[in-house]
Amino acid sequence: MATDKIKLPSKAEMKAALLLSEKKHDGPKDPINPAHYKGDYVMRIIEDFELGFCLGNVIKYILRHQQKAGLEDLKKARWYLDRQIQQMESEKQKGN
Repeated sequence: MATDKIKLPSKAEMKAALLLSEKKHDGPKDPINPAHYKGDYVMRIIEDFELGFCLGNVIKYILRHQQKAGLEDLKKARWYLDRQIQQMESEKQKGN
């Protein structure tokens, strides 16, 4: 990323992005991810905000931690956030 600051979306922006992404993804029925599963909304948010691998994983682990691995998922989110910060700091130092 070329910027030092990451603008986090507001709740309203997240809801709007989710609604927009739902409209974009109203295609044929998906037997792998049926509508009741609702498992792809995190992926759609990550793609719509173009978060990339590390930040995408941060979002994924935070949003699923209560339903899956709890504290372990939060630690994974922190690991990916630390990695993103290291990459950004490294890019910044290369630019100086």
